[in-house]
Amino acid sequence: MPVINVYLTFDGNCEDAFNYYRDVFEVEFAMINRFKDMPPQNGTKLPEGDAEKIMHVSLPISDETVLMGCDVGGEWSNDFVQGNNFSISIEADSKKDADRYFDMLSIDGEVVMPMDTTFWGSYFGMLTDQFGINWMVSFDIENSK
Repeated sequence: MPVINVYLTFDGNCEDAFNYYRDVFEVEFAMINRFKDMPPQNGTKLPEGDAEKIMHVSLPISDETVLMGCDVGGEWSNDFVQGNNFSISIEADSKKDADRYFDMLSIDGEVVMPMDTTFWGSYFGMLTDQFGINWMVSFDIENSK
């Protein structure tokens, strides 16, 4: 069965976002590399402001899921557009966990749909966090018994 992981791209605030997500999920980074850690590339010089930006970070959320991300840097910065064309879906183990994830992720963000019981038997809510990332949080009430 395939494993699906989400890769997020940021314009200089990847470290802030991933420190925040680390606190939300109470896990530690598996890897964090900065652009300055990258070997020289065919004589090109790393732009001065990009050295401390995140080249790659990986945050294991569970045995099956890893949240990954990076900052754009150098010439790629010009093409960066903060997007809203995806959501990260979290299936919580309990209603309490669903509420905690939702409450923490919505800090300084925007609640799109508050947590509530839905017609499909899920406790569900949607939000956009302070970094512009869309989240769907759910707990399957029907199958929890």
